[in-house]
Amino acid sequence: MSDELTTLAQDASPASTGAFPRRTFAIISHPDAGKTTLTEKLLLFGGAIREAGMVKARRERRNTRSDWMAIERQRGISVTSSVMTFTWHDVVFNLLDTPGHQDFSEDTYRTLTAVDAAVMVIDAARGIEAQTLKLFEVCRLRDIPIITFVNKIDREGQDPFSLLDEIANTLALDVCPLVWPVGMGGLFRGCWDIRANRPIGRVAPDGEPAEPVTIPDDQMADLRDAVELAGAYPAFDREAFLAGHLTPVVFGTALKDYGVLELLSLLAEHAPPPTTQRAEPHPVRAEQKSVTGFVFKVQANMDPNHRDRIAFTRICSGRFQRGMKLLHVRTGKPMAIQAPIFFFAQDRSLAEEAFPGDIIGIPNHGSLRVGDTLTEGETLRFTGIPSFAPEILRRVVLTDPMKAKQLRRALEDLAEEGVAQVFRPMLGADWIVGVVGALQLDVLQARIDAEYKIPIRFEPAPYVTARWISSPDPKRLKDFIEANQSTLGHDRDDSPVFLARDTFSLRFTAERWPEITFATTHQSAS
Repeated sequence: MSDELTTLAQDASPASTGAFPRRTFAIISHPDAGKTTLTEKLLLFGGAIREAGMVKARRERRNTRSDWMAIERQRGISVTSSVMTFTWHDVVFNLLDTPGHQDFSEDTYRTLTAVDAAVMVIDAARGIEAQTLKLFEVCRLRDIPIITFVNKIDREGQDPFSLLDEIANTLALDVCPLVWPVGMGGLFRGCWDIRANRPIGRVAPDGEPAEPVTIPDDQMADLRDAVELAGAYPAFDREAFLAGHLTPVVFGTALKDYGVLELLSLLAEHAPPPTTQRAEPHPVRAEQKSVTGFVFKVQANMDPNHRDRIAFTRICSGRFQRGMKLLHVRTGKPMAIQAPIFFFAQDRSLAEEAFPGDIIGIPNHGSLRVGDTLTEGETLRFTGIPSFAPEILRRVVLTDPMKAKQLRRALEDLAEEGVAQVFRPMLGADWIVGVVGALQLDVLQARIDAEYKIPIRFEPAPYVTARWISSPDPKRLKDFIEANQSTLGHDRDDSPVFLARDTFSLRFTAERWPEITFATTHQSAS
């Protein structure tokens, strides 16, 4: 890493950094790989916070700045994506922290549409895990370049070469180790910068000089052999990295501040600037002068006292300024953006201007949805963000019938966020909620109780999954709906949905009605 980039810079307000380059990235991992700890150490090195939440025993985790919901504090996990903007050495970083738990993968998938790069955190003892692989495949589909951070090397773990080979073979990627561990577990002494051929001591986030690294002679001999063998892996090639064919690898321990500064330097030097975004009828280049952006997430009640609703919006092109009128493409109506905000977890500041790569929050009263496009007048649509077919369906039971209207509002609000799918059967009055993971039901119930003061419970529904139905023949679609009302409902957009009672009935119905498409995803109109 360059010596210039190892000097901590003064923190700066994002609103005053228009000329600074942007790095918009997500951190992805399996649960417990150390993602939240790494997030906070990056913020510490960036001067954005003064103290990190130390990750101790699983049930003793302190509340961290990026995990702000009550249920996150109680369970010690991230269940929603959060955005943190900070400036380090004249580079503006937009860091999107994502849930690691697979039950919240939809939120992560949507968030990955808004980033230009990703940091993949791997536990040195566990290697590639199921959720890591799933999230990597999403990155691959979107050609997102990935930097790998092998965490927890101060604990007993796999051999570094075994880890590198596992990454290469499992992900079909070239690997390029840049920072190597000097011992692991009880023998851990620090790290080694392979390119600069020098030891790396612990660098405190407050800018204190690096602690010296003391390496015993026998360990130094082993290190020299390991570094020589590591030279057999491909050399770092930025073009291959940006194309998604090669991942640079940094070994470190976020908890003890090894490798974090090197990771931050790597992001500043080599992560891509704001990239061209897929859209119809044409892609949108960051250099385009007119303002464009899309909503990738909606969050209700970040401030429960104000019942706010914030649309997280990625600026894709142009110079956005507070007060601008933008075309809301889905409705065809102009919107005046009067009070846009920058994020720091649930904290915020007014955004006077924003540039490609920046993430702003737009307060609104339900007019903006996930997938919506905003432009200075052009009618275009960024590649839609799909809703996934739920794997668990439950009937919502309201314990207080007088709160039926409030329940509808709560369910619709949370459905807009993507916390759950909400369906209303054509026959019957009960709401059906659908989720991809059981933990989402706990979140849904806790939030409805805490934020809307409506106690509910869930009961089994007579359905196992949902499919969005469509047909190029309107008459056949109408015939199908009339013949199957007992197993049909509508989603929050009034799109027709087939509620399958079991896999056999889904297959049987699809065979009987070949003109009908039964889709597992649904694209929101923008």
